[in-house]
Amino acid sequence: MQIKSDVSFENTSVAFSAKSDAALQKAHLLFSVINNPMLSTIAQALTKIALTLRLPIKGLVKKTVFAQFCGGETIEDNQGTIDELAQFEIGSILDYSVEGAETEEGFESATAEIIRAIHMSHDNPDIPFIVFKVTGIAPTALLEKIQSKTVLKPDEQEAYTRVLERVERICNKAHELNVRVLIDAEESWIQGCIDRIAYTMMKRYNKDEAIVYNTYQMYRKDMLGNLRNAFHYAALSNYWLGAKLVRGAYMEKENARAEELGYKTPIHDSKAATDADYNRGLKFCLDNKQRIALVCGSHNEQSNYYLLEMMYRHSLSPNDARIWFSQLYGMSDNISYNLAKEGYNVAKYVPYGPVRSVMPYLFRRAKENTSVAGQSSRELTFIKKEIARRKQVKT
Repeated sequence: MQIKSDVSFENTSVAFSAKSDAALQKAHLLFSVINNPMLSTIAQALTKIALTLRLPIKGLVKKTVFAQFCGGETIEDNQGTIDELAQFEIGSILDYSVEGAETEEGFESATAEIIRAIHMSHDNPDIPFIVFKVTGIAPTALLEKIQSKTVLKPDEQEAYTRVLERVERICNKAHELNVRVLIDAEESWIQGCIDRIAYTMMKRYNKDEAIVYNTYQMYRKDMLGNLRNAFHYAALSNYWLGAKLVRGAYMEKENARAEELGYKTPIHDSKAATDADYNRGLKFCLDNKQRIALVCGSHNEQSNYYLLEMMYRHSLSPNDARIWFSQLYGMSDNISYNLAKEGYNVAKYVPYGPVRSVMPYLFRRAKENTSVAGQSSRELTFIKKEIARRKQVKT
């Protein structure tokens, strides 16, 4: 039976149903700062200086930007956020966001934490996925050498063997406990190596259903082709392709490196080209839904509407287990909450970790909100609209 959706991403009453008036005002202040490039740059610079000097600003950070975008400092701290989202039929994707470990001890600690998250997901239906970055458990420079086919020294080969063993432990535990795991996308100069690791794990653990998912950054010119090739390989090898589609998170970094090293940027020349490939990717996944499980990781309203239309055309129910919508915690609640209210599968990325350790993640979130055309102003517009609506209701 075809189910026509009446989802509206303009409904701020639903979008902010979890926020009190005070929380809404705090979000208004935060996005007002983020929306101002000068203020945002100054705030980030001062925070970096204060952290470097070990000044006591943790409390301020924790009550503002950390509270907006993160679930807590420890895995247990996330429970309040998980429960709050679950009240509105939204799942949580646990994301241990500590970056820059770069030591064997740090990599092992991160691996143990990811496996803890898998156990927590197994025990809690409100956590439908967990996610990890390969660079959280592997040296970035080593991944780059692997991708460039540089001959490794014996100690480097041993280090890479340990990387593969860590990924194997994570994916094996996920398969054992039937927990879906997303492998995040990263920079183009290491992504090929990450892809090979992801497909090895899929071939091993996705025989009956999608347990391991790879991430496709559709702002890359070659990514639609990569997605199609990944599907054909999965079909030939008789396993499910788990595919999370995002637009991409490293545009400035990718373009700067391409210019510095004198090669053509892998990033699309326009947002329109990225949007077109993103939607083509969604269509491709639904056209091959007999072998692809999809996570639509998008803050773009039109792409989410497009996926709703594709689901309608394919006569899929909103809660079809093969299709999930996902946005970052603290952003695009107008999309997440309205989709969930209509019965679609929705999960928020919920980053967590010690305040100081997740600051690189938070700086990136602030920078992306400032640089992505209209993102923070769009958030601010919806917040203002809901504040005005509530005032009108009270008068």
